[in-house]
Amino acid sequence: MSNNSKKKTLTLLALATALVLAGGYAWKQWQASHVNEGLAGGNGRIEATEVDIATKLGGRVEEILVGEGDFVKAGEPLARMQITSLQAQYEEAVAGKDRAVHNVAASKAQVALRQSDHAAALAVVAQREADLDAAQRRLARSETLTREGASSAQELDDDRARVRRTSGAESRTGAGCCRAGRHYRRPGTGHGADSAVVAAQATVQRVAAELDDSTLLAPRDGRVQFRLAQPGEVLGAGGKVLNLVDLADVYMSFFLPETVAGRVALGSEVRIVLDAAPQFVIPAKVSFVSATAQFTPKTVETASERQKLMFRVKAQLDPQLLQKHLTQVKTGLPGQAWVLAEPGAQWPAHLQVKLPE
Repeated sequence: MSNNSKKKTLTLLALATALVLAGGYAWKQWQASHVNEGLAGGNGRIEATEVDIATKLGGRVEEILVGEGDFVKAGEPLARMQITSLQAQYEEAVAGKDRAVHNVAASKAQVALRQSDHAAALAVVAQREADLDAAQRRLARSETLTREGASSAQELDDDRARVRRTSGAESRTGAGCCRAGRHYRRPGTGHGADSAVVAAQATVQRVAAELDDSTLLAPRDGRVQFRLAQPGEVLGAGGKVLNLVDLADVYMSFFLPETVAGRVALGSEVRIVLDAAPQFVIPAKVSFVSATAQFTPKTVETASERQKLMFRVKAQLDPQLLQKHLTQVKTGLPGQAWVLAEPGAQWPAHLQVKLPE
């Protein structure tokens, strides 16, 4: 075979190969356009609600009880802060409360003593009044007997003097009784000591609460994503120790054009296909549609599509489904989210729900 014939044959083969490849590409494009007809979607990444575990008060990290990747339950201790100074403050507050309680007891004892003194003074006043009454009666008889000449003037003078002495003693006793009564009945007697006890108890409760807060607890079920501090580090108030991911609140955000976003209702079905596991189709539901349009990020759409205003849509995964596959949930995984964009559209075969066993 001549060289020209060989060249013609090779050219024809190359042309045929190019035609086959072009036809195959065209067929795939046509098939994809028909397979995804009535659907709309966009790229996104799996995200989850993150919670920072931080200190309420500044201090030194005593120990961290969990590591990155550990699953934790709500209320589980995650870390402890050093409590030496807080423990000393607590003991001081307890001692102050005990002192205040003792002062209240002493104040009440003083009031009881004054009450007893007042009661005794009242008894003395009653005795003095009886003595004065008897002296006045004796004086009246003495005056009558003296006028009749049956008694001497000396006895009359003695009875008058007795009345004056008894009257003076009764007046002094009555004044002392009034002072004692005013002392223990005075408004506010003992109230200051009671207020001191209330204040001391509040201080004890405050320091006890700070002691409780020195143990950092998990606010919800989740997985530890990052350890942001190490034992021995000194942190200020609000210093972050751990970052927790709530695996019950997992979603994917993607973008849709306004012509599609306007027809997507909250609760609409979504299908998610992750790049790391394209053989699975994960169901989700629309939980949020942005009220305002925006330009999509560079990592989501192509340059030409970024020139269009898009609406952010949030697809929420079912918490019960997440619980079944908790160990397989990983944030940051990229994928594709699809929604039904046309009325009456049905999910194609390749987007039927398919989950791992």
